[in-house]
Amino acid sequence: MTFVILCYIIICMEDILKELEKYRLENKLSQKNLAKKLGVTFATVSRWFNKRNKPNQIQTYHIKKLLDTYKLKDKHFEIT
Repeated sequence: MTFVILCYIIICMEDILKELEKYRLENKLSQKNLAKKLGVTFATVSRWFNKRNKPNQIQTYHIKKLLDTYKLKDKHFEIT
């Protein structure tokens, strides 16, 4: 059961990082500017995207908060 939970966490983190990369590209942000938005260093963001490291719990919280805010803004301007 622990293996299943661990795999789920890894898959979720990969999805979050894919969303973060999409956000970065759509908003034409450099990794350095994204790092400033998240309150981390460029090296930290670079390691996430190069799969050398994963965000810790606090960093993950701030990433999710940034992405949720972005999704809300995106829905607000959606054409219906």
